[in-house]
Amino acid sequence: MNTEKWMVIPADHPSLAGHFPDNPIVPGVVLLDEVIQALSDWRPDAQAVGMPVVKFLAPLRPEQPFSVGLVETGPGRVRFECIREGGQLLARGQIALRPE
Repeated sequence: MNTEKWMVIPADHPSLAGHFPDNPIVPGVVLLDEVIQALSDWRPDAQAVGMPVVKFLAPLRPEQPFSVGLVETGPGRVRFECIREGGQLLARGQIALRPE
């Protein structure tokens, strides 16, 4: 990966209130929002226009550390992987970027 950023979704995140009470998991859209933020931190000039490929492979619980890894795979494309501490792959996919 060209860049890797570690983070945690806090237990009091607003999206968790109704997402499986008493057994919360982080919604996929929250995970993808962290992917877009990691992209913005890595390449502030890049603008995501879509995610043509996304695969969720395992759940993420609040307070579990995870990383977002990004690698440029060609013009206008970035591949991402979200990996839980310990090495389990949570999600992977591709981001389409606005042409420069």
